[in-house]
Amino acid sequence: MNIELRHLRYFVAVAEELHFGRAAARLNISQPPLSQQIQILEQQTGARLFARTNRSVSLTAAGKQFLADSRQILAQVDEAAARAARLHHGETGELRIGFTSSAPFIKAVSDTLSMFRQRLPDVHILTRETNTREQIVPLSEGALDLGLLRNTQLPDTLAWERVLREPLLAMVPANHPLARQPSVSLAALAREPFVFFDPHVGTGLYDDILGLLRRYGHTPKIAQEVGEAMTIIGLVAAGLGVSILPASFQRVQLSEMRWLPIDEQDAVSEMWLVWSKHHEQGALAKRFREALLSWKSEPKSKRMRMKLSP
Repeated sequence: MNIELRHLRYFVAVAEELHFGRAAARLNISQPPLSQQIQILEQQTGARLFARTNRSVSLTAAGKQFLADSRQILAQVDEAAARAARLHHGETGELRIGFTSSAPFIKAVSDTLSMFRQRLPDVHILTRETNTREQIVPLSEGALDLGLLRNTQLPDTLAWERVLREPLLAMVPANHPLARQPSVSLAALAREPFVFFDPHVGTGLYDDILGLLRRYGHTPKIAQEVGEAMTIIGLVAAGLGVSILPASFQRVQLSEMRWLPIDEQDAVSEMWLVWSKHHEQGALAKRFREALLSWKSEPKSKRMRMKLSP
């Protein structure tokens, strides 16, 4: 049996028109080839689908059943094609994004995620919170489509673009003498007990901030080592020491602590969007990348429309 989709479409047209001439005109073919294809279809099915007379065409019982089944098959094919097209154009499917704990505090990131969910509700965004170093392997292997991480040394297998360059800010307890100053130097911070990341956690900020201090000849007195930036904020607020974090965390405001600018001009950090060079990037990942990277360069009114069209 070798029934093609065109046979089903020819059959449905004749069954709905109950007239070979009108069905042929609807299909934009001539009547003799249409009659021939229907005969082939009846041979393939082993059933007489139409009762023909010189004046009329009607469906047999087998034809009525075949019509219902043919409509269902054609509808399923159309739906499958539509689903494939939507997936190809990035209107559905799954997007796997890794991000560090600071990424959601960056407005470009949070706005892009929010607009993606609003404009593409059929897209499942799978977010995986992990530190900078832990994203490198899954990004290289294609287990993550995109990664949002702090500036760090990357292998040749990964490509990146900068999302944000932002200042690093000092955090001091609200009752600390430094809290009364308009800004603070790295030297002043290095003399205080320091609340910082555990070196085994793998955050890019560990190397970033310690490298900054060492460039100026300072080695902080680390009093507490923790795994998360929010824990650092909480411990500074509790009076256990001072610390440094990117300005995006300044959205967290506690009355028990103060955020202060750092005097040194090169006290900055970057957020990168990273992806694999060697794994094909799907339409969803491309659309998210374009939307996020265009956020910083477009006016708000244009960003709200967003580049989400195929």
